[in-house]
Amino acid sequence: MTDKLKLESVSGGGAVECLGQAFPSDQARREHFLSLLAAKLKDPEFRKQEGFPRGTDEAILAMSDPPYYTACPNPWLQDFVTNYGRPYDPTEKYAREPMAIDVSEGKTDPIYKAHSYHTKVPHLAIVPSILHFTKPGDIVLDGFAGSGMTGVASQWCAVAPAQYRHQIESEWKSAGKTLPEWGPRPTILADLSPVATFIATNYNQTLDINRFLTEAEKIFVEMENEFGWMYSTKIGNSFGKIDFTVWSEVFYCPECTGEVVFHDHALDQDGRVKDAFACPHCSAELTKNNLELAFQTIIDPASKKAREVPIRRPVLIRYTSIKKRSEKSPDDSDLDLINKINEMPFPTNAPSNQFPDMQMTRVGRMKTTKITNIHDLFLPRSLRVLAGFFAKVERVKDANIRKALTIIAQHQFVNASILNRYRPASSFGNSPLTGVFYVSSLVAEANVIDLLKGSINRIKRMEKTQWGKGKEWGRNVFISTSSASNINGISNEAIDYIFTDPPFGENIYYSDLNFLTESWHGVITDPIQEAIIDRVKQKGVMEYQRLMQACFAEYYRVLKPGRWMTVVFSNSRAAVWNAIQVSLQQVGFVVAEVTTLDKVHLTFQQAMSPNAVKQDLVISAYKPNGGLEQRLAERGAAPESAWDFVQTHLRQLSVSKSHNGLLEFVLERDPRRIYDRMVAWFVRHDVPVPLSTEEFLDGLRSRFPARDGMVFLPEQVTEYDRKRAQVAQAPQMEMFVADERSAIDWLTDFLRKRPSTYQEVHPEFTTQLGAGWKKHETRPELSALLDDNFLRYDASGDVPSQIHNYLSTNYHDLRNLEKSDPRLKAKAKDRWYVPDPGKAQDLEQKREKTLLKEFEAYRDAPGRRLKEFRLEVLRAGFRSAWAAKDFKTIISIAQKVPEEALQEDEKLLFWYDSALTRMEANA
Repeated sequence: MTDKLKLESVSGGGAVECLGQAFPSDQARREHFLSLLAAKLKDPEFRKQEGFPRGTDEAILAMSDPPYYTACPNPWLQDFVTNYGRPYDPTEKYAREPMAIDVSEGKTDPIYKAHSYHTKVPHLAIVPSILHFTKPGDIVLDGFAGSGMTGVASQWCAVAPAQYRHQIESEWKSAGKTLPEWGPRPTILADLSPVATFIATNYNQTLDINRFLTEAEKIFVEMENEFGWMYSTKIGNSFGKIDFTVWSEVFYCPECTGEVVFHDHALDQDGRVKDAFACPHCSAELTKNNLELAFQTIIDPASKKAREVPIRRPVLIRYTSIKKRSEKSPDDSDLDLINKINEMPFPTNAPSNQFPDMQMTRVGRMKTTKITNIHDLFLPRSLRVLAGFFAKVERVKDANIRKALTIIAQHQFVNASILNRYRPASSFGNSPLTGVFYVSSLVAEANVIDLLKGSINRIKRMEKTQWGKGKEWGRNVFISTSSASNINGISNEAIDYIFTDPPFGENIYYSDLNFLTESWHGVITDPIQEAIIDRVKQKGVMEYQRLMQACFAEYYRVLKPGRWMTVVFSNSRAAVWNAIQVSLQQVGFVVAEVTTLDKVHLTFQQAMSPNAVKQDLVISAYKPNGGLEQRLAERGAAPESAWDFVQTHLRQLSVSKSHNGLLEFVLERDPRRIYDRMVAWFVRHDVPVPLSTEEFLDGLRSRFPARDGMVFLPEQVTEYDRKRAQVAQAPQMEMFVADERSAIDWLTDFLRKRPSTYQEVHPEFTTQLGAGWKKHETRPELSALLDDNFLRYDASGDVPSQIHNYLSTNYHDLRNLEKSDPRLKAKAKDRWYVPDPGKAQDLEQKREKTLLKEFEAYRDAPGRRLKEFRLEVLRAGFRSAWAAKDFKTIISIAQKVPEEALQEDEKLLFWYDSALTRMEANA
């Protein structure tokens, strides 16, 4: 490691250096920067930053370890960049293709499992991307850092064991890739959630495992002495240790109003809930749906006010006695113990704040059970033990050890709460539902001391791996609790690479789920800037898109020209996928590749939903270099600008991709996809698109070599030909007919290979029109598609070359015939074929006029909604209106289109969003 990357040198607790300043100890460093942060927190302007969390100065300072980590926007990020980054140098040679291989890594690594979070990409799946796109010393950024795996991956590039390095180098060598440069990459991590960044700082710090275990052992001895009696149950003349206590809700029978203890009457012999069961009082047939939950009035221990809570009764105790596990029903001594605990005063350090209105309070029986405050999620015994543990941790002097001990409790908040379900019929044991606050009728109240002890093993297993051995671990990572839409203080063009895994749509309600843990810290996520689809917060797809666009704009600002960003995407909804693509294009990124990242293990939703994406998509996008921007500004809407973009874009794309020994079609090299990227580039810069589709496609054919339907630069095609010669089969592009445009593309591909009559095309075409057709899109007639986009040979004149080549190749008796031969003409009659480029342009112009005429009808149509329409008409109309700067027409027509249809078509959404942006800019 170079001196430049040695942000802080730690040696036996002696002198340290941080951001160019010397300190006699690490504690002195911490105190110095804490005092500076405390002064910052007094500044009202500092607190006005986007994404600033909700919490007192004291709570924020207690979580923070500046300058490495702050539980608020980190004011030292620019110092980090200035001291350890390299300014953008336009003369520096840098060339990378997208990651052309799929990365598959599981979740069993001890590092990954050490600290739990809702979703996270395993660090071993990120390492290859960082190695591919960067070199040692390059600064990496992740503005949606979650639990900090990007930081772990960056540091792994410096400390990875020899076996792992050999594996990566062997794979890259066999793929013909340049071997990676191992070494540290300074990394900036940011996330809106304080609990996420707190986990990230624990992952990305150096921990003295022996001191940690010594301190933990000391605390647990104290815990057993102070709270062990709470988990003691009498067994004859001796005592056993309670493993967990089952609490059952009580219901009223709708017939006789008698009490029904759910556990005692609703379960069968295998522990499953019965479909129906008899009332123990009147024998009426009952189901859970027709029971009424029983409540009792208590004086809330936190607020001292009367309120109603569900009646829960202890019905079963699982205990361990002389290393043997057994079960018993609670006896009088157990009930006396519970009453004694309940009468203890409410812990002063336990959270009692109220839940705001959120998705989590509207589902999972939270309202049914009248849960309003954080402490409602904990039974008195669990709350007191957790509070006691936190009180002891607060007295630990070493901040790193204190943070690691706090993480132990974070692991177990949900398991220690009433969200922990008793599951007698499950082989998985007691467990909460993931991704939701669900209160079961049967609660398993765990032994919290044992839960906390169990979390230590995660830390121990993690520390045994190679990553924690280096003295410099954690000194190359700065962490900020802030919005990705405002990465505080980082100058323009300062970052070398971005890897990011943002929230996608409404898959997971991060701020809702984190509210429980953050309440214990006293620092809460501000959800205003949370990029999510959430009905409660009144955020739909368009709001989500706007928030993501703001974040991508910030990414674009700080990324160096010519550099890359990797975005991990996981959502099955087309509308969300389109929102991401449009957001990327609007801010200036150009998508160069979409591959898959297989996390191996699936979430519950991924595994169970038939419509869910089973593999996460990995988007490789680049920020075009400054030279391209400058030349566009000089040339403007000239054809040369279009070809300049194509030249630059093709250079960024993978030359070839292979899987299981077969070449794959590189979709971004498809001519129409290249045209779409070019259009987006011009529109983003508010420059008229200089070429029509057919003019562009014709020019593409004449300027660039093509192979297997893909376009290449001259210097790339040789490499592709070499790869192609090594396989038996050419790559095939998968085509899915879902609307008029894709139907035309399918017909073009079909007729180019096989000029055919209507009767021959019709059955093949019909099979393509399956259930995937877009909901509001008018299904065109095949005859109309053929008339508008292709030519039919009527037997007058010579047979066109397209048909002649097909017939002479596939019919022995028609070989070597002149194009004017009657036999050839008879066979060719009425066959549809793809026109030559010159005639294709004429057809396109004719078709464009027809589409625009129909668009006028849409504009003049009465009523507020278009129930059915042709997407091609809307696309052509929006494109024409944009060229005329008639943004109002685009917006007014878009408002007639069902929101679902608009969001699920990338092109329409792009034109509409662009028009909105221009209207807002001109207002």
